[in-house]
Amino acid sequence: MIDIAAVESFVLRYPLQTPVQTSFGTMHDRPMVLVRIRDQDGFVGWGEVWCNFPNVGAEHRARLVDSVFASHLTSNTFQSPEAAYDHLTKATWVLAIQTGEYGPIAQCIAGLDIAIHDLAAKRAQKPLWQQLGGTRDAVPVYASGINPTKPEIIAEQALSAGYPGLKLKIGFGQETDLANLAKLRDLLGPSGKLMADANQAWTVEEACEHAAALAQYDLFWLEEPMAADRPQAEWQQLSDCAPMSLAGGENIVGDTDFDATLAARVLTVVQPDLAKWGGLTKCVPLGRKIIEAGLNYCPHYLGGGIGLVASAHALAATGGDGMLEVDINANPLRSELVGDMLTTTPGMATLSANAGLGVEPDLEWLKSYRVGH
Repeated sequence: MIDIAAVESFVLRYPLQTPVQTSFGTMHDRPMVLVRIRDQDGFVGWGEVWCNFPNVGAEHRARLVDSVFASHLTSNTFQSPEAAYDHLTKATWVLAIQTGEYGPIAQCIAGLDIAIHDLAAKRAQKPLWQQLGGTRDAVPVYASGINPTKPEIIAEQALSAGYPGLKLKIGFGQETDLANLAKLRDLLGPSGKLMADANQAWTVEEACEHAAALAQYDLFWLEEPMAADRPQAEWQQLSDCAPMSLAGGENIVGDTDFDATLAARVLTVVQPDLAKWGGLTKCVPLGRKIIEAGLNYCPHYLGGGIGLVASAHALAATGGDGMLEVDINANPLRSELVGDMLTTTPGMATLSANAGLGVEPDLEWLKSYRVGH
């Protein structure tokens, strides 16, 4: 039985010396919304709500947690994290229609779901990956978030730290994209895993043109070359012309759309983001469905440390050959919250044997990054 006594949210920001560039916008700081829940017996669970864009999104989502969701959790008891997820979804469905804020509401539910799973695993005295049915405590990683400006510098740092694969941000003009990919391919050698993320930059015609030009760099996958909501016919057209695997999923929301994506078999690599939609309640079963369909489950993640640890637990719980995405840019809101997960074994994320997520944020240390909401 889960009987929640308190729900809290915390907004944090780390100012960036080197902004993170994408084809649709630039991040000048790294925001993070932490949520903490406490049950009547004193057990505590931590979660993280996706909040990268727009810049004011972190404060907004924290206010949603405080003003909308907290009372739903503290005024009810739940048999399981899944029951809590279902209750929050049903209780706010009309509000999502009324406000049109499907995304922020789904993201708040996802972050709270992570926290409830953390709490439940602590009550069971099991690490979360084991509580979720997993049999391994480590998963392979790759370095993500590599900017188009002098990408070889941070790529060299990633390779020195033991990351076996690199993912470059593209969508900045073909000349720039090709030159940057050439640099990274030279660093990796012919057998290293090189991925490219266009962040929904192109039309289907442009995507086909770019995919042909990118083929010379032997990409392990091309991620989100066009908008996630384009018709299946366009994705099929792109699949027919692209010489490399296609990846996507961070901007797909809901069981129905994911089922359609798996059935279409256009994406070889499927990348749900558990802090953006679904939490662990939805994304762990989805990860297993992806693997059962013969596709590759590689969770998307580009936020703070708690969501990254939760993503590692999800991947460990599902099995398969997928890799964990790790933003390689400097961000203490990630690196200082994951413990030794990324430093125990080069090229791997190694999960703690402690109960729950296995990490506990230090709010005293974090206070210099906290902002009001």
